[in-house]
Amino acid sequence: MRPKSKVLIIAGSDSSGGAGIQADIKTVTSLGCYAMTAITAVTAQNTTGVKSIVAIKPSEVSKQIEFTSKDISPKAIKIGMLHSKQVILAVTKSLKKISTKKVVLDPVMVAKGGTKLINNAAISYIKNKLMKKTLLITPNIPEAEILTKIKIRSKNDMIKAGKNLMVLGAKNVLIKGGHLNSNVMIDIFINKKKTKVFISKKHISKNTHGTGCTLSSAIATYLSCGKDLIKSCELGIKYVNQSIKSNIKLGKGKGPINHLNSITISKRFN
Repeated sequence: MRPKSKVLIIAGSDSSGGAGIQADIKTVTSLGCYAMTAITAVTAQNTTGVKSIVAIKPSEVSKQIEFTSKDISPKAIKIGMLHSKQVILAVTKSLKKISTKKVVLDPVMVAKGGTKLINNAAISYIKNKLMKKTLLITPNIPEAEILTKIKIRSKNDMIKAGKNLMVLGAKNVLIKGGHLNSNVMIDIFINKKKTKVFISKKHISKNTHGTGCTLSSAIATYLSCGKDLIKSCELGIKYVNQSIKSNIKLGKGKGPINHLNSITISKRFN
């Protein structure tokens, strides 16, 4: 099978393979496209937590973005973990040199186990600089709360926070509702013209590591293939939900989802 499109991923590495660059590559590949990467940080982690984080120099992050894109032009870009103000500035400058307009920002701030992955100065720059330069931002509820200072306990709170992010300069917002106390999964898309509520079956599982990374990468992949923004969100949500439902049970803590749920291998390995 030939790749349908090309996606550049700018994010941190997860040594356990469940989130970050590793989850992003698996997602893009599983959905039939070609993944390039610019690594912003290297983490030592497993399903029980994060042991260490080593930052990549901002200049090296820029080199990865620009040198890769000069040779293989991405149709869409996904941005994940940006741990410092300096890296955010470097990424912003590099994006100006690339013609790609389909940029999805997943504002990664806290690991699934609770470890903070980003400092306050970086949060401020995401909020005031980078967010305005992307097509879509995909915060989960804790991230939306940090960005808006609004406590989110309901669907209406999610909509309020989304509209607040629009006031701050976001073009399109998808707030992920996995942290909401609800019997169903609620994800909400908001822009100046419409509000779209996606309701899905909630699969009870402790194996949800990497859901945010995976969703933003799936959306970027569908966008790269020519799907419109709302359809890309819908398909990305379906892909993540099926990946959770598979419940592969790896590790002793918060295990990864199954990125291979979309693949059927018709040949036997001899």
